[in-house]
Amino acid sequence: MNLQQLVINDVSPISMTDSVKEVQHIFSQLTYSHIPVMDENGVYVGCLSENDALCFEKHQTVEEIKYSLDAFHVTVETHWLDVLEAIAQHQCNIMPVLNEKNQYIGYYELKDVMEIFNDAPFMYEAGAVIVVEKGKSDYSFSEISQIVETNDSKIQGMFVSGYRDHFTEITLKVSPQNLNAILQTFRRYSYEIKSAAEEDTYLDALKERSDYLDKYLNI
Repeated sequence: MNLQQLVINDVSPISMTDSVKEVQHIFSQLTYSHIPVMDENGVYVGCLSENDALCFEKHQTVEEIKYSLDAFHVTVETHWLDVLEAIAQHQCNIMPVLNEKNQYIGYYELKDVMEIFNDAPFMYEAGAVIVVEKGKSDYSFSEISQIVETNDSKIQGMFVSGYRDHFTEITLKVSPQNLNAILQTFRRYSYEIKSAAEEDTYLDALKERSDYLDKYLNI
């Protein structure tokens, strides 16, 4: 998909000469977390957040509070996953876009970029979600792929979803066949199964044995 089709420019950037009062009024009419700011030469200089705008005196100008601006942006060449990463890093719901000449051309809105993610096969294809964990220096994506594919299944998507102490958590979505064999192979390779969307017969067997042992001890 051509991400440039999602560029929006229906909200004009504010200028350095605008007052905080004017900026606060603009925010009251919008649901955006930030507003782009341009200098007197029409050059993008950063974004002002709504939270910051509410902290200053109404009579102040943007020029007087320019130290609070966040100079984040992406370019027209930035991949949509990197756009999502930038949005997450800066905790915003709009992302200014610059062209190849570093000129401001508009912004991406979070919900529009998220729709691309929602349309990816990772989201809508039938499959099973597995969350595994292993030491940071012990896991590899190639090993995980081998475990899945040697059990006649396919990976539909995979990413690092968390860190804990010296462990890395990996979330993957696989085609639904042979799930139990995949889980047992992960265990043989010393991966801890944190979550599996489908029934795990290994855990069920352990539970049945535990229940049987409890009954035996209570006789």
